[in-house]
Order: sequence, then structure tokens, then C-alpha cells
Amino acid sequence: MALRNLSLLLLLLLLFESFSREMGPAEGQSFPVVVSTWPFVEAVRAAWRSVNDRGSPAVDAVVDGCTTCEELRCDGTVGPGGSPDENGETTLDALVMNGATMEVGAVAAMRYVKDGIKAAKLVMEYTQHTLLVGEKASVFAISMGLPGPTNLSSPESIEKWIKWKENSCQPNFRKNVIPAYDCGPYHFSNSASTALENTCRLSKNGIGEGNWSDGNNLSSLESNSKLINLHNHDTISMAVIDKMGHIAVGTSTNGATFKIPGRVGDGPIAGSSAYADDEVGACGATGDGDIMMRFLPCYQVVESMRRGMEPKDAAADAIARIARKYPHFVGAVFALNKIGTHAGACHGWTFQYSVRNPSMDDVEIFTVVP
Repeated sequence: MALRNLSLLLLLLLLFESFSREMGPAEGQSFPVVVSTWPFVEAVRAAWRSVNDRGSPAVDAVVDGCTTCEELRCDGTVGPGGSPDENGETTLDALVMNGATMEVGAVAAMRYVKDGIKAAKLVMEYTQHTLLVGEKASVFAISMGLPGPTNLSSPESIEKWIKWKENSCQPNFRKNVIPAYDCGPYHFSNSASTALENTCRLSKNGIGEGNWSDGNNLSSLESNSKLINLHNHDTISMAVIDKMGHIAVGTSTNGATFKIPGRVGDGPIAGSSAYADDEVGACGATGDGDIMMRFLPCYQVVESMRRGMEPKDAAADAIARIARKYPHFVGAVFALNKIGTHAGACHGWTFQYSVRNPSMDDVEIFTVVP
């Protein structure tokens, strides 16, 4: 009789464990969680209401949070009406990633549609692609029901662009061109032309005769980070862990102010601006996207946590890898593991990120110094 009771007890325990796994995290765990770059408090509150109050899945909560930032035009660097390019036009980049399925949807350099993160979600849910770009991304988004075409510029962005033109198009993102300190059209500078000729000059046996560098000259790794700050280029990058323990990330940005038309930064690039994996955790990034996307810092953060690093160490390691090559770059990441522990790291500026979890009465802002 005792043996039969013991067997029955073990069977009940196994059934309960299986049921708990299917139902998500046990009571007392610190879910749901919302984390976002910068003090975008209203965006985090919107995501929290979605995931906590309405019980939305992580993907929907991320979209709700980033949509709020787009509507509020957070810092003028998210959503329509900000960051004009060299032609005075505002375009949008956005991404959403489902950490349970590893599906990604993204749009880049999207014109005429103001709902960047919703367009990215449509790409993820209704195509087998990952990234759509330019005007064709706009056509797709409108065909799937988003409003448009819409002029994404605003009186403020046009005024900013006019003043920039009056200031001889300075500063800008051009290099090795003439005119160096005026508006275009631009051409190779003499030094750039000479370097190109040296690179392309071939001997009869096909071996280059030009003057090649040793590839280890840090002076050649000069970044454009002097043009980057909180108010002329930024990204909302948000991570959400829902009540089931599933993780999603999303980003939205209108890119770098006075960028060269057609430029795509790190915002819509999975592994750079954001990354998520239910098995490990998530990451969000912000800063000089042209530099950061070369290192895929958020992929690095998640993989470092997979190997056992704590979020604080994983974030610091990812930033240090970039700083070793580009000591003047400006950027930051936050790291969030699958149990809700979070941390941040930055270089070149003081970074703040926002968090909401069940232990908090409202959104809390965490400050990270270089």
C-alpha cells in the first residue's frame, strides 16, 4: 500500500511539473518584465499595460510600446517628423523579433508610412522574408492595411533641414570628398582618388603594386560618433518577457539626422540593435549604429549569457569589443536574462534605460556611466 501511494504521489508530481511548464513561470517569479533604452517612460508603461494588464504576448507588448514612442516622437528620433536626411526627408527603420520562434520582421529606409514597428510585424507575420526596404516596404505596408502614403516630415524637421543647408550642409556624414565643407554634389577628393588608383593598379602577374596599409592602423578607424548624440540620433530598443516567460524585442528609429539618403543603420538589423532568445534572454542597443552594426553587439550579449556570463558582464564585454577598435564611438546596450535580471553598459556617453517589473510601482530608470 505504501509503495502504491508513493508511486501515485510521484505520478502527481510529474503531472504537476508538466502542467507548470505548459502554464509558464511559477507564481513569485518576476514576470512580466519590460526594459527599454532611455527614459521612454510612456512607451514602457504602454508595453506594461499590454503585457501585464491585458495579458498580451511579448511580441504584441513590444509593438504596443514602440508604437507609443512613434506616436510621441520620442526625442524627435523615433517615428515621423524627425531626423531629416540630406534631402530633407524622414524615413523609418524598425524591427521586431520573437525569441520563441526566432522569427524576425524588419523595414528599413521606409517612406510614406508612419507605423514603423507595425510594418515590421507585418513582415514577420505575413511573409517568409526578414527585411523589406525603401519605397517597396511602404507599398507592402499600405497593401496590408497600414495608413498611407503620408508625408513623414514635420515643420520642425523641415526647419532643421533648412538651417543645415544654410550652414553649408555641416555637419554631415561624407568623407574623402570635395567639397569638404559645403553642400554637394560631391566628388572624390584628390587623396581619395589617388588611394583608389593605388588600390586598383595591378602588375602584369595580377599582384597589386599600390601602397597597402598593414590593416592595423587605428587612425583609419575614425567613427562618425562626433555627429551622434541623444537628440540627433537614437533608437528605442525594447525587450519584453511575458507572463509565459516568452521574450520578444523591438526597435524603431528615424535614423541619423542629415544621413545620406538610403542609409540604413543598426535599427532593423537583428543581432545589432536587438536580439532575443527564449532560452537565454535579450538585448537592446542604441548609439552610433554605423559602427555598432559591424559588431552585432546584441547577438554577442545573448551568446555571452548563453555561455554563462551574467548580464552585467555580457553587456560590458560587448561594448569593450567595439571600443577596442573604435575608441571614440558612442553607444550602449542593455542585457536581460531569461529570469528577468538586467544590466547596462555604455561608452562615450552616460546611458539610461527604463524597467518595469512586478516588484515596482511604476517605471524605474537606471543610469549607467562609461
